[in-house]
Order: sequence, then structure tokens, then C-alpha cells
Amino acid sequence: MPPSGAGMRIGLFGGSFNPIHEGHRLVAEETLRRLELDQLWVLVTPGNPLKSHSELAPLADRVAAARALLDHPRIRVTGFEAAHGFTYSWQTIRFLTGAMPDRRFVWIMGADNLVQFHRWERWRDIAAMVPMAVYVRPGSGSRAPVSPAAQALARWRLDEDDAGRLAMLPAPAWVYLHGRQSQLSSSAIRARRQHVKSK
Repeated sequence: MPPSGAGMRIGLFGGSFNPIHEGHRLVAEETLRRLELDQLWVLVTPGNPLKSHSELAPLADRVAAARALLDHPRIRVTGFEAAHGFTYSWQTIRFLTGAMPDRRFVWIMGADNLVQFHRWERWRDIAAMVPMAVYVRPGSGSRAPVSPAAQALARWRLDEDDAGRLAMLPAPAWVYLHGRQSQLSSSAIRARRQHVKSK
């Protein structure tokens, strides 16, 4: 795990990053700034349980690519979940909050993930363990705020102007962040690469 200190505000931005792209960097840098975080940890996962792994690049390659793109003094990239055998986000969050209870962790995800968050394993436990920040994504801007999880957690939603306080609040607490967006998506990039190979 990346080194850190007591009391630090740390964002947790997980994903398969298959591949990492400028849209991910935008979300990482925007949430780092707007949540007033000390660090942001990019958690490159062994693979999303809700998606096929048939096109999944090796973990080491994805970690290396993420480190190359996310070259920022306060962003750390790690693939530690695989070494611990974690499959689900709730396992990672439970481990980190238990191992480092004096850190202020915030879970970060794109709005496209909030749309299907109610399908995640133990999603209510995730919301109860750490504050969450959701960043707007193209195509999900209207669906995410009315998704099943968003409605279930509606009474704990912060005003966007209070995003800088999120890391210091007890869970459940979450904020929906609007801002700059990228049209890039990992699935579209993979499809283009496959198209080029097939020519």
C-alpha cells in the first residue's frame, strides 16, 4: 500500500482501468482538488466482478500504464488488492478502514457506477463505511441522481458546495460532483483497437 500518515484525507479510486485514459485522469485530478484530499490512491483491481474478463489486460501492465499517465505528486497507483485476494470493493474498504482507522478515506466513482451501484456486492455496507464522491460522466448525468442507490441514500447527500468537508464527515455521506467531462471510455478504446487489429 502507498505510504500515508495519520489524519490524512485519502481518496480511493478503484477500477480495472482497462485501459487507463484521460477521462480517468480528469476524475482523479478534479476529485483530488475539490475534495481537498491529501492523496488519491488509484486501486487497479484484478477485475470487475460484474464484467467479462476476456479482454482484461494483465494487472502489471494496467498498473504500469496508470502510473505512467497519472504522474502527480499526490496520486499513488497500486494493485495491492490482488495480493490480498480481494474480489469486491467492500473487502478492500473494510481492510483499509480497519488497518488504518486514523485515515480519512473517501470512495470515489464515476456516475456510471452509481447507476448500477445497487448491484454491487454489499453496496449498503460500502456506503456505511466511508463517505463517497460521485463524479459526473457522459451519458449518466441524468440517470445517476435518480438511480436506486442514489434514492436510497438521498438523505445523506451533501450540497456540492460542501465537497471539501466530505472526508471529515462520518459515513454515510456522499456528494455528486459536476464539472469537466471526457467522452473517452475504456470499452470504446478496446473496440477501436480490436477493429484496427482485424483489418
